Amino acid sequence: MQQPNVVMIVADDMGYGDFGMFNQGPARTPTIDELAREGICLTQHYSGSCVCAPARAALLTGRYPHRTGTIDTLEGLGLDRLGIEEVTIADRLRGAGYRTGLIGKWHLGALDERYHPNARGFDEFVGFRGGWSDYYQWRLDRNGAIEEGDGSYLTDVLAAEASMFIRRNSEMPFFVHVAFNAPHTPLQAPEEFVQRYRESGMEGGVEYIYAMNECMDKGVGQILSTLDEVGCTDNTIVMFTSDNGPQMNVGYSYIDGRNIDTRRFNCGFNGAKGNVYEGGIRVPMILKWPGRLPVNTHSDAFVHYVDWVPTLLDFIGIEYQLDLPLDGTSLATVLSGKLQQEQPVRFWQWNRYSPVMESNAAVRDGRWKLIRPRIDEYMQVKAEHSQMDRDLRYSPELHTAAHIGDEPIRDIPKAAAIELYDLRQDPSETTNLANAHPEKAEELMSKLALWFDEVESERIRKVDFA
Repeated sequence: MQQPNVVMIVADDMGYGDFGMFNQGPARTPTIDELAREGICLTQHYSGSCVCAPARAALLTGRYPHRTGTIDTLEGLGLDRLGIEEVTIADRLRGAGYRTGLIGKWHLGALDERYHPNARGFDEFVGFRGGWSDYYQWRLDRNGAIEEGDGSYLTDVLAAEASMFIRRNSEMPFFVHVAFNAPHTPLQAPEEFVQRYRESGMEGGVEYIYAMNECMDKGVGQILSTLDEVGCTDNTIVMFTSDNGPQMNVGYSYIDGRNIDTRRFNCGFNGAKGNVYEGGIRVPMILKWPGRLPVNTHSDAFVHYVDWVPTLLDFIGIEYQLDLPLDGTSLATVLSGKLQQEQPVRFWQWNRYSPVMESNAAVRDGRWKLIRPRIDEYMQVKAEHSQMDRDLRYSPELHTAAHIGDEPIRDIPKAAAIELYDLRQDPSETTNLANAHPEKAEELMSKLALWFDEVESERIRKVDFA
């Protein structure tokens, strides 16, 4: 039998609470819910970061994002760039004879052709290179050629492109990474979908979020139907996840001038996109491989984004050389139900511009999780840098090269008090146990500091990101 195909679907800013199966309320995602019944739903699955670009670097390389150079979402400054020496899962699978494709969002190098997906292991690319796109006024890069939007809804366009990729390549092993934009802002969806939620009493933004997710669910159904049509379903690993937790805030939309409120149900998890509480980094993952993996199963295996590269390569049976050391470990036997897991220690950290260990960092070791909360001074972005990234969406001719090294000088404020949680007893992170267990807090602080020094020293050693 031919080696298994891989369809890796990634939503943007979707949480567990956005699934109909967990929401038990207004959210409608029937296709994704059925996919979970046909496979494994991971309940302790973690992104590589609480924001998209660093998270995607971890998912595609099996390495912590700091090591790869992808430390922030600011593409105009080149802080989204995946170091040119990094090896992606697409590189590895293409080297093993797979046809590889990326449909949708890249965000690992919006500027400079060395960082284009076609130079990073993907034979085919149809999508956008930055962090987001308008859903109607889109501009798609098709292997280097730019196509202007025709008014079609972007989620539908990406689902159709993914289906065409599968049809073109169904006679050989293929890997397609389908990176939807939904439900990332701008909040835009076909009115017939939005109206159904609005009639149920929603307003302010959540009605758009759920409508965008329902449209994406329809697109996932189209992709799965295509696998059936070409006879690939039984020999395809299908993955569905989100890049980070849901965005939940009250604010002003600079796209259409509306006041928006995206706060909504997320299974009681604390925090959201942009912070390292569970709501920012614990994200859905559904895994289906007919005949090879359990069905209709909820697994509490502790899985981090960095684990997927070695796990997929082991599933497929591809030997790989560690030209760059992986941070992840293969969970192929654990997910197959053949072995108990020895839980590793895992780490997260993110702030704006260059990393600062004292702000927005976390370490999980078994049941224990330590957090260094966000420091506001390290989470601010200069207005001109935010504008630069908006220009790349609507006026790309204004910025054709990254402004490397244009970071603000910041004062170092006093760090916030550390927080310690027992996730086995308190998955919602409501009770800070740092004072009650000072030895455990000190132990995890030391592990976090050692990790940060290691990954930052590797990042700083990289010579040229210009």
